[in-house]
Amino acid sequence: MSLLTINPTDARRLLDKGATLIDVREADEHAREKIPGARNLPLSKLDEADLTAHPDRPIIFHCKSGARTQANAPRLAAKLDGTFEVFIVEGGLDAWRKAGLPVATDPRQPLELQRQVQIGAGILASFGTLLGLVVSPWFFAVPAFVGAGLITAGVTGFCGMARVLMRAPWNRGVYGAPTRAA
Repeated sequence: MSLLTINPTDARRLLDKGATLIDVREADEHAREKIPGARNLPLSKLDEADLTAHPDRPIIFHCKSGARTQANAPRLAAKLDGTFEVFIVEGGLDAWRKAGLPVATDPRQPLELQRQVQIGAGILASFGTLLGLVVSPWFFAVPAFVGAGLITAGVTGFCGMARVLMRAPWNRGVYGAPTRAA
């Protein structure tokens, strides 16, 4: 079974007729910006999910740009086993927004953790290099350490910087980090 692509306007028409919209992004991404009425089912939790509740309704999947959903189309198709009418929103949430369709945003939510890690790694690598050039060559150890951390994260799936950032004050209560009251 292959998943069909659908433009945002046609997806909206299907939703108005009772289709189910599933956002495959992680929960932190969904909390910050989402299509109203979309159910959040991160790809990381797809295997444990039951999607058979309404076999008579079309299912529409989306992510931010469409690339993540398209790349995981075989997994999604296998999960649904050919019993549903299934679509992928072409261009994802970005195309939905460009089409002028409603998007709910919560600017109080922090940036997605992956973006926070990218910003932190970039800052550390840049300043470490700059300080290595200007102050002491020993500062070149900072970008080397950051690079080693990124390699470890890529190989093992464990990102130490993400673990630290989860506990940052702006992330309290979002990623399971304790709040002040706890």
